[in-house]
Amino acid sequence: MHLPRFLSSPSLWRFLVLLWFGVLFWLSSQSHLPSPAKFEGVDKIEHVIFFAAGGMCFLLGLRLAGFAQATKTAILLTVLFCGAVGGFDEWHQTFTPGRSGGDVWDFTADLCGGFIGAFLALIAERWLTSEETTTSAAR
Repeated sequence: MHLPRFLSSPSLWRFLVLLWFGVLFWLSSQSHLPSPAKFEGVDKIEHVIFFAAGGMCFLLGLRLAGFAQATKTAILLTVLFCGAVGGFDEWHQTFTPGRSGGDVWDFTADLCGGFIGAFLALIAERWLTSEETTTSAAR
């Protein structure tokens, strides 16, 4: 399978992390956010999914650049990154009218999302760096 070269670029994934953070900051600055579903805990699912995406981009940016090659280290750094950003997000929301912030369960969902994103990134990394995709992309 032929993959575009830019998908293996650590710069792409770093840019996506910055974009992800910008979207998160913007969302946290909103007084009211629409919710697609009306059931208890839907916001926790949204946190997990959003932070899984950010964690995946973060880990791919690290690993494709040659950093954190030890799997445990990469996972730990990703979860710590998501925890730091999640903590900042909760703190930032305390200054946004109409938002409460400081929700320990949102923070926990952020950590879980980072953990899931790390594992998804490891799978994606194998796919992006496999012989089959790199050989066909070089032709």
